[in-house]
Formats: sequence, C-alpha cells, structure tokens
Amino acid sequence: MSNIVVKPVETKKEQRLFLEFPWRLYHGDPNWVPPLRGNQRALVGFAPHPFYERNRSQAFLAYRDGEVAGRILAIINQGHIERFQERRGFFGFFESVDDERVAHGLFDAARQWLASHGLETLRGPTNPSLNYELGLLIEGFDSPPTFMMTYNPPYYQRLIESYGFRKTQDLYAYWGHVSMLPEIRAKLKPISDKIVERYNVKIRMLDKRRFLEDVELFLNIYNRSLINTWGFVPMTPAEVRYMAKGLRWLMVPELALGVEVDGRMVGAVFCLPDYNQRIKEINGRLFPFGFIHLLRNKHAIKRVRVISTNVVPEYQLMGFGLVLLDGLVPKALEWGIEEAEFSWVLESNALSRGSLEKGGAKRTKTYRLYDYGG
Repeated sequence: MSNIVVKPVETKKEQRLFLEFPWRLYHGDPNWVPPLRGNQRALVGFAPHPFYERNRSQAFLAYRDGEVAGRILAIINQGHIERFQERRGFFGFFESVDDERVAHGLFDAARQWLASHGLETLRGPTNPSLNYELGLLIEGFDSPPTFMMTYNPPYYQRLIESYGFRKTQDLYAYWGHVSMLPEIRAKLKPISDKIVERYNVKIRMLDKRRFLEDVELFLNIYNRSLINTWGFVPMTPAEVRYMAKGLRWLMVPELALGVEVDGRMVGAVFCLPDYNQRIKEINGRLFPFGFIHLLRNKHAIKRVRVISTNVVPEYQLMGFGLVLLDGLVPKALEWGIEEAEFSWVLESNALSRGSLEKGGAKRTKTYRLYDYGG
C-alpha cells in the first residue's frame, strides 16, 4: 500500500513543485496546453495579483511514496461571501494522478483549511474565480481547449464525484464555422438594421489611440452586464486594470466592438485569437523570446474564441446583442477567421444557448462546477 501524505505549500521549492507538476502529469497528452508560467504563478497567489488584495488562498501538495502526485488550492473568495451572504469556500488548480486516496487527501486538506476559517461548504474548480479559468471538462476530450479554457483527464470526474461532490452548474462551449456566417447574417441584418435605426445606435471598434482605456471600458461593461448572472462576483477596479494591461497585447481591435447609444457605450463583444498552439510551442514561457512568437502575425491565427457579448442591464432585451454579432460578422470575414468557439455559456443561460443553437452553432465541450455540502 502506497504512503500518501498531503502537506501545505510553504517554501519556494514547494511552490516550484506545485507549478511544475502538470508538465509531468500531462507528458505525452497531445491535447494539453501548458499555462503561461508567470500568469499561473500570480493566479495561484505565489506572485502579486489584485485578486489576492482582498482574498486568500492556501496551496497543498500530495505526495505518494515521496513523489508529488497531486495539488490543490483552497480559496477564500471574500467577494463571493459578501455578495451572496454564504460561508462558502472554493478550490482550484486541482491536478492528481488517478488515485482516489490522493484526490480525497487533497480535498480533505482544502476543506479542513477552509473550515478553520469558518467556511464549511466548498465549490470548484475555479482558477481562482468565475472571472478566470474554471470548470472541470467532462465532455469533449477529443480536441485541445481554446485560449483560457481548462483541460483535464476524463478520470477527474470520477475522483471528484467519488468524494461526494455534486453538480451545481454546467458551462458549455459552442463551435461555429465561417461557412455558417452568410446565412446567419442574412437572418441578423434586417433585425439589426431596425434596432440601429430605432435607437440611433453607433457601432465602433476598439480605439487604437486610447487602446488601454477602451479595454478597461469593455471590461467594465462585462462587470456591469453580468451582475445578475449565477455565481458572478464583479472584478475589483484593480483587477480590471490588471486584466486590461494583459489583454492590451492580446486583443485585436477589429474583433472587439462596442455599441453606443447617445454617445455612451452600453454593450460590447470581444474575441481573442486562439493563442494556444503558440503557447504550446513556447511551452508556456514568455521570456526571453516567447512573447515575440506568441504575438507575431496574429492574422495567421484563423480560430478565435468569442469570450463575451455583454449589454448593461438597463439596455438588455432591446436587441443590442444581435447588433453586436451582426457587426462582428464582416470583421471576422475580413480578418479571415475560419472557425470560432463561443465559450463559456452557462447551462442556466437559456437565451444565449438558444440563440447559438438556432444559428447553427454546435455544442462541443461541457465543463462542470461542483458543490460539496450545503
């Protein structure tokens, strides 16, 4: 019988073991995409990140016969506690060999640490919140994830559910091909034109002259529009600024559109090129030269992820989402996009799911969030 020991991460060496474990676990898996190393370090809390200005975390490593066999991060999301008035903790960055004793030991450690802070129930995986990567892949293992989406072995579902976790919400990824666009636009354009005329709507791209400010504006639209979404906690102003600085190099102005009414932006859609193949080629290392390979000739990337189409609450149900998507179609065609993933879409978001399915988009991946207790 193997000896299983779970310990809190306390030293720089243990932090390195925590961060490097996936490279060993996924060795030889053609669909795994390594994380950007510096970004992962900050999201876990081993380097400064504004998420941890009000939140806390504790990392744990599981050892089997002295070798690292799993990891987990226990997370106190103070924003969630305050917004939803519930004493719930979270877990994220879970990785494990196919051994229930290892996985269960990690969940025990996370639960005990959270319980010591008065949090008796648990939700996850979130890396580290709903505003970043989240969910356990349970369907769609036959292809790599798109940029900023998760990936894991199929056996993780068994490890998590055998501990007693139960589904709380599924998230879907939808796939679409450029060949669908002409038919979609034929349906959208007459409706979109009427909405534009009725409300005197203006559609505009990200402004290259004030790029960073516009990225922040788009993220603020995202923050405001999702306020009534299941489980959503708005990013803090510091998180918005931090994310905007990162996205400024990744976003493409032509693939980020806003709608304005009376000179005020009330909705936005933004896409990101699927950088994952390039991240794989640089093995997650941006420095010293990886960032050059990552960002060069973005036009050569023919797959995009449509991250969000958001309209602020007071302008929802007025059709501005259709206007945004109609405006995006010719931009995507000009760019030479061949395929797109719309992700993620909550299971409970019947309106968005219905719109995508009516437009011909195919559901290709399912991600799951789990609750334990309460």
